[in-house]
Amino acid sequence: GLGMLTGARVLAEIGDDRSRFTQARGLKAFAGSAPITRASGKKTVVLHRHIKNRRLAAVGPIWALASLRASPGARRHFDTRRAAGDWNHQAQRHLFNKFLGQLHHCLHTSQHYDEHVAFPPPLQLAA
Repeated sequence: GLGMLTGARVLAEIGDDRSRFTQARGLKAFAGSAPITRASGKKTVVLHRHIKNRRLAAVGPIWALASLRASPGARRHFDTRRAAGDWNHQAQRHLFNKFLGQLHHCLHTSQHYDEHVAFPPPLQLAA
């Protein structure tokens, strides 16, 4: 999924201070992959972020598209989102959001990325 140049860009934009993002949601908001939900008493609107790190946000579609070819779990997740009614860009942003959460977890726990943990196989229905 994440190549040499895009990986370097992601790590350069995140920085080496692990205390900068104490939660994954802060990293996702910084990258612009987390949507903004505005709700009043009667209406709820979900919008995309205008204020974000544009260099990190530009890596999102590249990372998502590259992972679709290399990762069966990412492909399954993307296809599930598309089947649920998401547009192509929405499904890519959701996949990028998921990857950022996994990256945050790996950096804070000093664990290596494992696709089987990140994208567990679907549960088989009992017959």
